[in-house]
Amino acid sequence: MSSTNRGKERNKFDYYVTPQKDIINFLKVFKGNHNELNNIENVLDPCAGGDKDNDMSYPEAIKKVFPVWNIETLDIRMDSKANFKGVNYLDTDISKILPDYNADIIFTNPPFNLAMDFVKKAMCDVSENGYVIMLLRLNFLGSKDRNIWLRNNMPYEIYVHSKRMSFTKDGGTDSVEYAHFVWKKGYKGITRLHLLEFK
Repeated sequence: MSSTNRGKERNKFDYYVTPQKDIINFLKVFKGNHNELNNIENVLDPCAGGDKDNDMSYPEAIKKVFPVWNIETLDIRMDSKANFKGVNYLDTDISKILPDYNADIIFTNPPFNLAMDFVKKAMCDVSENGYVIMLLRLNFLGSKDRNIWLRNNMPYEIYVHSKRMSFTKDGGTDSVEYAHFVWKKGYKGITRLHLLEFK
Protein backbone atom coordinates (compact mmCIF):
# COMPACT_ATOMS: atom_id res chain seq x y z
CA MET A 1 0.00 0.00 0.00
CA SER A 2 1.41 3.37 -1.00
CA SER A 3 0.72 6.83 0.36
CA THR A 4 0.27 7.98 -3.24
CA ASN A 5 -2.79 10.22 -3.64
CA ARG A 6 -3.10 10.68 0.12
CA GLY A 7 -6.10 12.92 0.71
CA LYS A 8 -7.70 11.99 -2.62
CA GLU A 9 -10.15 9.19 -3.21
CA ARG A 10 -8.37 5.98 -2.24
CA ASN A 11 -8.44 2.65 -4.01
CA LYS A 12 -10.88 0.24 -2.39
CA PHE A 13 -9.05 -1.83 0.25
CA ASP A 14 -5.93 0.34 -0.32
CA TYR A 15 -4.89 -1.72 -3.35
CA TYR A 16 -1.83 -0.39 -5.12
CA VAL A 17 0.24 -2.57 -7.43
CA THR A 18 3.70 -3.25 -6.00
CA PRO A 19 6.31 -3.04 -8.78
CA GLN A 20 7.77 -6.48 -9.44
CA LYS A 21 11.18 -5.10 -10.38
CA ASP A 22 11.63 -3.75 -6.84
CA ILE A 23 10.56 -7.02 -5.27
CA ILE A 24 12.99 -8.91 -7.51
CA ASN A 25 15.78 -6.47 -6.64
CA PHE A 26 15.18 -7.22 -2.94
CA LEU A 27 14.83 -10.98 -3.45
CA LYS A 28 18.13 -11.31 -5.30
CA VAL A 29 20.03 -9.57 -2.50
CA PHE A 30 18.11 -11.48 0.17
CA LYS A 31 18.90 -14.75 -1.61
CA GLY A 32 22.59 -13.88 -1.75
CA ASN A 33 22.63 -13.33 2.02
CA HIS A 34 20.87 -16.58 2.99
CA ASN A 35 21.85 -20.02 1.73
CA GLU A 36 19.06 -21.62 3.79
CA LEU A 37 16.46 -20.12 1.47
CA ASN A 38 17.11 -23.00 -0.91
CA ASN A 39 15.44 -25.25 1.69
CA ILE A 40 12.26 -23.17 1.88
CA GLU A 41 9.11 -24.97 0.77
CA ASN A 42 5.97 -22.98 1.55
CA VAL A 43 5.32 -19.27 1.14
CA LEU A 44 2.08 -17.46 1.95
CA ASP A 45 1.00 -14.10 0.53
CA PRO A 46 -2.03 -13.02 2.62
CA CYS A 47 -2.96 -9.99 0.51
CA ALA A 48 -1.81 -11.08 -2.91
CA GLY A 49 -3.72 -8.56 -5.01
CA GLY A 50 -3.90 -8.86 -8.75
CA ASP A 51 -6.95 -8.12 -10.89
CA LYS A 52 -8.03 -8.37 -14.52
CA ASP A 53 -5.34 -5.86 -15.51
CA ASN A 54 -2.50 -6.83 -13.15
CA ASP A 55 -0.68 -9.95 -12.00
CA MET A 56 -0.18 -10.71 -8.31
CA SER A 57 3.09 -8.87 -7.69
CA TYR A 58 4.76 -11.00 -5.03
CA PRO A 59 3.91 -14.47 -6.36
CA GLU A 60 5.06 -13.50 -9.86
CA ALA A 61 8.29 -11.92 -8.61
CA ILE A 62 9.03 -14.88 -6.34
CA LYS A 63 8.64 -17.34 -9.23
CA LYS A 64 11.39 -15.51 -11.12
CA VAL A 65 13.91 -15.83 -8.26
CA PHE A 66 12.74 -18.93 -6.37
CA PRO A 67 10.82 -21.03 -8.92
CA VAL A 68 10.64 -24.09 -6.63
CA TRP A 69 8.83 -22.38 -3.77
CA ASN A 70 5.20 -23.42 -3.25
CA ILE A 71 3.19 -20.19 -3.03
CA GLU A 72 -0.31 -19.95 -1.56
CA THR A 73 -2.31 -16.75 -1.98
CA LEU A 74 -5.33 -15.10 -0.44
CA ASP A 75 -6.87 -11.66 -0.64
CA ILE A 76 -9.83 -9.79 0.80
CA ARG A 77 -10.90 -8.59 -2.65
CA MET A 78 -13.20 -10.73 -4.76
CA ASP A 79 -11.60 -9.50 -8.00
CA SER A 80 -8.14 -10.63 -6.89
CA LYS A 81 -6.27 -13.41 -8.68
CA ALA A 82 -5.54 -15.09 -5.33
CA ASN A 83 -6.32 -18.78 -4.81
CA PHE A 84 -8.61 -17.79 -1.92
CA LYS A 85 -10.68 -14.66 -2.63
CA GLY A 86 -12.79 -12.67 -0.19
CA VAL A 87 -10.63 -13.82 2.73
CA ASN A 88 -9.73 -11.35 5.46
CA TYR A 89 -6.38 -12.65 6.69
CA LEU A 90 -6.65 -10.87 10.02
CA ASP A 91 -9.87 -12.72 10.86
CA THR A 92 -8.87 -16.07 9.38
CA ASP A 93 -7.51 -19.22 10.98
CA ILE A 94 -5.13 -20.28 8.21
CA SER A 95 -5.26 -23.91 9.33
CA LYS A 96 -8.97 -23.96 8.46
CA ILE A 97 -8.44 -23.09 4.79
CA LEU A 98 -4.95 -24.57 4.41
CA PRO A 99 -4.80 -27.63 6.67
CA ASP A 100 -1.30 -29.08 7.13
CA TYR A 101 0.22 -26.06 5.38
CA ASN A 102 3.15 -24.67 7.35
CA ALA A 103 4.31 -21.34 5.95
CA ASP A 104 8.09 -20.97 6.04
CA ILE A 105 7.71 -17.37 4.84
CA ILE A 106 4.79 -14.94 5.00
CA PHE A 107 5.52 -12.24 2.48
CA THR A 108 3.37 -9.30 1.34
CA ASN A 109 2.70 -5.58 1.02
CA PRO A 110 0.00 -4.99 3.66
CA PRO A 111 -2.33 -1.99 3.89
CA PHE A 112 -0.27 0.46 5.94
CA ASN A 113 -3.05 1.27 8.40
CA LEU A 114 -3.20 -2.46 9.26
CA ALA A 115 0.51 -3.25 8.92
CA MET A 116 1.14 -3.82 12.63
CA ASP A 117 -1.80 -6.24 12.80
CA PHE A 118 -0.47 -8.11 9.77
CA VAL A 119 3.02 -8.39 11.24
CA LYS A 120 1.77 -9.64 14.60
CA LYS A 121 -0.54 -12.26 13.09
CA ALA A 122 2.09 -13.40 10.59
CA MET A 123 4.60 -13.85 13.40
CA CYS A 124 2.12 -16.22 15.07
CA ASP A 125 1.26 -18.05 11.84
CA VAL A 126 4.75 -18.56 10.40
CA SER A 127 6.65 -21.76 11.19
CA GLU A 128 9.45 -21.84 13.77
CA ASN A 129 12.54 -20.01 12.50
CA GLY A 130 10.44 -18.83 9.57
CA TYR A 131 10.51 -15.37 8.03
CA VAL A 132 7.89 -12.63 7.97
CA ILE A 133 8.64 -10.14 5.22
CA MET A 134 6.61 -6.96 4.79
CA LEU A 135 7.04 -3.99 2.50
CA LEU A 136 6.60 -0.99 4.79
CA ARG A 137 7.31 2.68 4.92
CA LEU A 138 10.66 3.30 6.56
CA ASN A 139 8.93 5.47 9.14
CA PHE A 140 7.16 2.35 10.41
CA LEU A 141 9.95 2.38 13.00
CA GLY A 142 8.95 5.80 14.32
CA SER A 143 5.50 5.33 15.84
CA LYS A 144 4.85 5.73 19.56
CA ASP A 145 2.08 3.12 19.30
CA ARG A 146 4.48 0.53 17.85
CA ASN A 147 7.48 1.44 19.98
CA ILE A 148 7.16 -1.09 22.79
CA TRP A 149 6.32 -4.01 20.49
CA LEU A 150 9.15 -3.16 18.11
CA ARG A 151 11.73 -2.84 20.88
CA ASN A 152 10.83 -6.37 21.94
CA ASN A 153 10.51 -7.69 18.38
CA MET A 154 13.10 -5.93 16.30
CA PRO A 155 13.35 -7.03 12.66
CA TYR A 156 16.07 -9.48 11.76
CA GLU A 157 16.94 -7.35 8.74
CA ILE A 158 15.73 -4.25 6.93
CA TYR A 159 16.37 -3.80 3.19
CA VAL A 160 15.93 -0.14 2.27
CA HIS A 161 14.90 0.71 -1.28
CA SER A 162 17.24 3.57 -2.11
CA LYS A 163 15.09 4.74 -5.01
CA ARG A 164 11.54 5.75 -4.21
CA MET A 165 9.07 3.18 -5.43
CA SER A 166 6.23 3.96 -7.82
CA PHE A 167 2.83 2.35 -7.32
CA THR A 168 1.12 4.12 -10.22
CA LYS A 169 1.09 3.56 -13.98
CA ASP A 170 2.49 7.03 -14.67
CA GLY A 171 5.68 6.21 -12.74
CA GLY A 172 5.07 8.91 -10.16
CA THR A 173 6.38 8.53 -6.61
CA ASP A 174 5.25 9.89 -3.29
CA SER A 175 7.35 11.44 -0.53
CA VAL A 176 7.98 8.17 1.29
CA GLU A 177 10.91 5.76 1.39
CA TYR A 178 10.10 2.05 1.58
CA ALA A 179 11.90 -1.00 2.90
CA HIS A 180 11.37 -4.74 3.05
CA PHE A 181 11.31 -5.52 6.77
CA VAL A 182 12.35 -9.07 7.60
CA TRP A 183 11.45 -10.69 10.92
CA LYS A 184 12.74 -14.15 11.83
CA LYS A 185 10.62 -16.03 14.33
CA GLY A 186 12.53 -16.58 17.53
CA TYR A 187 15.28 -14.05 16.70
CA LYS A 188 16.25 -11.62 19.43
CA GLY A 189 19.17 -9.48 18.43
CA ILE A 190 20.42 -6.52 16.49
CA THR A 191 18.74 -5.55 13.23
CA ARG A 192 20.96 -5.78 10.15
CA LEU A 193 20.48 -2.86 7.78
CA HIS A 194 20.96 -3.23 4.01
CA LEU A 195 20.82 -0.42 1.47
CA LEU A 196 19.66 -1.77 -1.88
CA GLU A 197 21.34 -0.58 -5.04
CA PHE A 198 19.77 2.50 -6.64
CA LYS A 199 18.15 1.16 -9.83
